[in-house]
Amino acid sequence: MIDFDMKGKVAVTCKDRFAPYLEQELLALGFRPKSIARTHIELYASLNDCIDMNLHLRTASHVLYEIKSFYLHKADDIYRRIKAFPWEEYLDQDTYFSVVSHVDNETANNPLFVNVRVKDAIVDRFREKFGRRPDTGSAKDGAVIQLFWKETQASIYINTSGETLAKHGYRKIPGHAPMLEALASATILASDWDGRSPFVNPMCGSGTLAIEAALMATGRYPGLFRDNYAFMYVKGYDEAVYQKIRSKMENKIMDVPGLRIIASDISEQAVLFAKENAGIAGVEELIEFEVCDFEDTTVPENDNGVVFFNPEYGERLGEEGGLGETYKRMGDFMKQKCAGYHGFIFTGNMVLAKRVGLRTSRRIEFYNGTIDCRLLKYELFKGSR
Repeated sequence: MIDFDMKGKVAVTCKDRFAPYLEQELLALGFRPKSIARTHIELYASLNDCIDMNLHLRTASHVLYEIKSFYLHKADDIYRRIKAFPWEEYLDQDTYFSVVSHVDNETANNPLFVNVRVKDAIVDRFREKFGRRPDTGSAKDGAVIQLFWKETQASIYINTSGETLAKHGYRKIPGHAPMLEALASATILASDWDGRSPFVNPMCGSGTLAIEAALMATGRYPGLFRDNYAFMYVKGYDEAVYQKIRSKMENKIMDVPGLRIIASDISEQAVLFAKENAGIAGVEELIEFEVCDFEDTTVPENDNGVVFFNPEYGERLGEEGGLGETYKRMGDFMKQKCAGYHGFIFTGNMVLAKRVGLRTSRRIEFYNGTIDCRLLKYELFKGSR
């Protein structure tokens, strides 16, 4: 079996443009990245460290522990090279596993074909050695083996996460066009909110931004809402280590006296959904929910608060409809009622953004799925500048 304390190469993956915020999280946990790319960060860590990362990271997608890097010229070589690995050191013959592949090689234009070849190689090795084979499938609720293959270089990993970490597990009612939890976390980190000043979220929808703000401010991590990870199905896993890390994580939860997080929406149903999600996350009592037009949202007097909009913006240019007037009203609201705050609008439509009528101090790049978006920052000065 593999030594869970042995350090090796680890790749923590994330959505495109999330890497600066993932790096921030890793540093806060005491890890030191070795290299940073647009969609992943590499570091040296143990499998027990991977458990720690899986439970704590808000902006990550997967935590991958490398088994081996090797030369792989063509698709015909996959079976032979993979079968040669000592898989019995990593998996038990009764362990269910799945395979994920990311391929950029002219001899293999179908990742599903690669998945099958990898599965066949592992299964046949077990069958020949033990007379029995593990079960396999596409569901990622057991062990997960991941192959990255670009041109002639390949790396095989244990995916210690399984299902993506980008969904944090508390949102049972998504509502209309919800923001991915990891995206909400990344944008809040990008806002530099201090976790103590007011956080005001008009147009809250299903409440993801307000909930993530409450979770971050009070030291609640995504691992609280999940109890199944792929690392649990790797030989050498020690349940006691996981429980110790989880207990330490639970002990990080803290009270923040005077914290005010305000979430409003004109839709009573949206607010009900947001309350339900906040209840599952354990932060309903920390958020002040209001059913009102965004212009009537409560904005506490403060010189360092954050007001954060995530309005509709249409999926394609030209779908603005009546949203232009809404964006203008958002600008008026921030200028007239949010003096002293840092204002933020997350949008994928820069034509509409011009209707806000305020000068941006920053334009921070994100993707929402495949939509090129910006987190626009506005300094809302009191009185005359």
